[in-house]
Amino acid sequence: MKCKQKFPKWILLLAFVLNINTMKAQEKTESLDPRQQSIVAISSLTATGDLDALKVQLNTALDSGLTVNEIKEILVQLYAYSGFPRSLNALNTFTTVLDERKAKGIIDVEGKEIVVENKVEDKYEQGRKTLEILTKVPQVKPASGFGKFGPRVDAFLKEHLFADIFASDVLSYQQRELATISALSAMTGVAPQLNAHLGMGRNTGLTDGQFTQLADLIEQHINRTQANILRDLLKQPVVPVIEDGMMVRISEIEIQPEYLEEYKAILKEESAASVEVEPGVIAIFPMYQKEHPTQVRIIEIYANKAAYQSHLQTPHFQHYKTTTLDMVKSLKLVDMNGIDQETMLNIFSKLK
Repeated sequence: MKCKQKFPKWILLLAFVLNINTMKAQEKTESLDPRQQSIVAISSLTATGDLDALKVQLNTALDSGLTVNEIKEILVQLYAYSGFPRSLNALNTFTTVLDERKAKGIIDVEGKEIVVENKVEDKYEQGRKTLEILTKVPQVKPASGFGKFGPRVDAFLKEHLFADIFASDVLSYQQRELATISALSAMTGVAPQLNAHLGMGRNTGLTDGQFTQLADLIEQHINRTQANILRDLLKQPVVPVIEDGMMVRISEIEIQPEYLEEYKAILKEESAASVEVEPGVIAIFPMYQKEHPTQVRIIEIYANKAAYQSHLQTPHFQHYKTTTLDMVKSLKLVDMNGIDQETMLNIFSKLK
């Protein structure tokens, strides 16, 4: 007869606690913490030049625990990916944010000092080794392809970006890759570079679960089209830009002549706010007839009926509705169905 092996209760309890902690650690690596989410937001908005939204997210980043110097390093690094103008504009916006917070009595943590000098004899070799750490692939000198065709670019890439900029340890390699991936995800026409940096990000410990959340954040801060580029690279289902039940409407409005200029000013403000603030508003495009200026037409496109109902409750629409009520002589709402919805996407890309 075999005896059942008994374990002390404290061993069983310890095993249970360790198992729970392991599960929690695994769950944690599948999501971005608030600091990481802020890196995604400020990097993507810097890359696209949306300074108003960036200002909001810079405040959120500081509140989430990113230090002043960590944010500075992110904005400086991004010049290598989105250009000097976007980086400088972002740094100027950050200066304004810090001044405003200081005026309110908010003391932000400066953080670790930024290294400003990189005194090594061979910066190219330093950068080449950094890339080998990130890619886990041997890096030939010069780089194949562009490195042979444009050796100066190869030198700038190794000596400045992956040597001088990466020499500062204010940010970890993982944070730097997260910032880069976020910026590239927000930019058009850089899918090959984005795919390469996804590999580098994985090598620093970022997971596909975190990249999935990153795509959702890109949809939130930039747009669904850019988020879908990342989802496609991750071999995940893309989210249709045009949803089932998309609502398209033409508003035919006649304005009292004496109120025309005042009405147009109010309408312009309302339509701009709707497109900028509301994710479900795809387009609100006001027009008037050349020969009959009081005849106004508005093309309205909403992601779905729920987005339209939400739009009706917004403060900017309520302001438009109440202030223009006596200005409108007649109003007719005409609901439409698109014949070629896929081609419709190209309209907005060409307008950019």
